[in-house]
Amino acid sequence: RGRSAGSPGAVALPRPLGADAHEEEPMLVAQRKNPDYHGFSADPEADVLNMRAAFLAGISIAIVLGSVFVHYLPDYGLQQWARREAEILVRERERCGEPLLTSNYYDPKRLPLPPPE
Repeated sequence: RGRSAGSPGAVALPRPLGADAHEEEPMLVAQRKNPDYHGFSADPEADVLNMRAAFLAGISIAIVLGSVFVHYLPDYGLQQWARREAEILVRERERCGEPLLTSNYYDPKRLPLPPPE
């Protein structure tokens, strides 16, 4: 019940379209001719040359575009902006003769305080 009538290991897989039972795949033929086959050409010298060119181009593109991408990322956490803003405030306070740091975060004259009762 619910089982096929054939033996358990007799499963026939469909063959790809156009594949003959006696015909080998082109990749296997190329690998037999050239054991160091990289998949670029059937000619061994052209295969190695194309593999090296693709590897060089891929690595170069990854390094160049990766570093350009990292360089032009936005200011994470606004750290550069905060540094520039602090430098502007320091120059402004030095020019006015004020101390760089004060003990009060806000100006006490501008704070509305409750009456001292």
